[in-house]
Amino acid sequence: MGLQQDTVTWFVGILFLSTLFLCSADVHHYEFFVRESNFTKLCNTTTLLVVNDSYPGPEIRVRRGDTVFVNVHNQGNYGFTIHWHGVKQPRNPWFDGPEFITQCPIQPGTNFTYEVILSDEIGTLWWHAHSDWTRGSVQGAFIILPAENETYPFPTPDADQTIILQSWYNGDYKQIIDQALATGIPPRQPDAYAINGNLGDTYGCTNDTIFRMQVDYEKMYLLRIINAAMNEQQFFSITNHTLTVVAQDASYVRRFTSDYILISPGQTMDVLVSANQNVGQYYMATRPFSDASAMPPDNITTGIFQYTNSEGGLNASLITLPARDDTNATNSFISRIRNTNVTQNPPLNVPTGIDRRVFITIATNTVPCNTSQCLLPNRFVASLNNVSFVFPRIDILKAYYNSTGGVFTEDFPLNPPVFYDFTGNLTGFNTRAELGTRAVVLNYGEAVEIVLQATQLGGGGSHPIHLHGFSFYRVGSGSGNFNNETDPRTYNLVDPPLINTIHVPGKGWAALRFFANNPGKFSIREKKEKISSSSILL
Repeated sequence: MGLQQDTVTWFVGILFLSTLFLCSADVHHYEFFVRESNFTKLCNTTTLLVVNDSYPGPEIRVRRGDTVFVNVHNQGNYGFTIHWHGVKQPRNPWFDGPEFITQCPIQPGTNFTYEVILSDEIGTLWWHAHSDWTRGSVQGAFIILPAENETYPFPTPDADQTIILQSWYNGDYKQIIDQALATGIPPRQPDAYAINGNLGDTYGCTNDTIFRMQVDYEKMYLLRIINAAMNEQQFFSITNHTLTVVAQDASYVRRFTSDYILISPGQTMDVLVSANQNVGQYYMATRPFSDASAMPPDNITTGIFQYTNSEGGLNASLITLPARDDTNATNSFISRIRNTNVTQNPPLNVPTGIDRRVFITIATNTVPCNTSQCLLPNRFVASLNNVSFVFPRIDILKAYYNSTGGVFTEDFPLNPPVFYDFTGNLTGFNTRAELGTRAVVLNYGEAVEIVLQATQLGGGGSHPIHLHGFSFYRVGSGSGNFNNETDPRTYNLVDPPLINTIHVPGKGWAALRFFANNPGKFSIREKKEKISSSSILL
């Protein structure tokens, strides 16, 4: 959701202590040239805005605690920003990246240099544009290797491989979202899914390429999996091979094995796989998961896990993935992700005494559609607590520090304005939302709990929610309407995973906790990009 952007922005005022590995930290420099390039897929040529003429864009590969400078040259036709998804940016919120939150867009013909400060992140993150739908094509991996003299908390892999899962549209991403905003209807579904920019062999176009990962028998590989799709949670598997999950969102987790993974938009996952089967060629495959009333296309996209010197063909019937609507498979997988007590992770510090509680409902609402292209009297928007975000005239961070009035208000509701049966039948329910740029101010060092409640307004379904500037603990989730008396008793305060993007189940809720310990203004936003939305917390 969030045609414009689902944003709950956080202003916090605390010094973030981050001295880990600084004595050996390096400085890296990258040049990003962002311009339009042509790509041919599904037997159709499409013009995309990309970085350095590649889709996905260039990979950043550094070590824990390093600092990265990225000089972004806008050689396109419209403004955008770049967000370093999952990087906390301690004491450095000006370079977080969301447009009109921490900065104004980089205008065509200009450049802007980002300073990206790494602290305790480890493993796989990613970067992407943060303006309308530009992240659909302006995206790439951000790999954070262990610091010098630091080891993995698992057997050192023989090699690693980045795997980016993507949505593919025959058409310009910005034009698709602009048309949806103008007409007031949701944007169309993707035409295909991709693995590292390759559509595989299931779509019927003989010119489409398939991603191949070559492996050696009895070697161990670390897969760095990123879901960069616009809206779709994705299942992923490799035929006849077991996956061992070792990290999520740049934090190590307790190792467990599975035949598949479930990864939401914005999430990253590090997975070990051993090339221990008969020498041959095996499908890797991905398909969407959805628990909404409007399902995405049930397309399976393939790649090949290919042993050196392998011969023979492939058999599509060997692909084993959960069904597109298999909520049991989704919930079972997510429930197995737990924190692990290893020295490479930050010490477990789950807030127990809570200073600030926020209960947020996620919905698709309507507001009047006043453009000449409107197809209906009302247009769809997404909302948090019935507030749909409106871009301000200047970025909120500048307004905050310069005490500029009239840019935002500090009255984002801490609870839904109306309590109703969120997950029930809402036929005939008032779906109107309010528009605003509204915020909540957090005090220095507060222990914060946010409960995110999915609703059935607008078709319902699950939601991936990302918190800028922080990792947080996923302490609980469940089905139905959240009960503030009984549901907190089910929280996991012993070993909850430390993540930056959370899966809120359809017809259900999820709870997260963190300390407000990173100064500046950051945002919470939904990683689905269907309709506009949101709100801010300061």
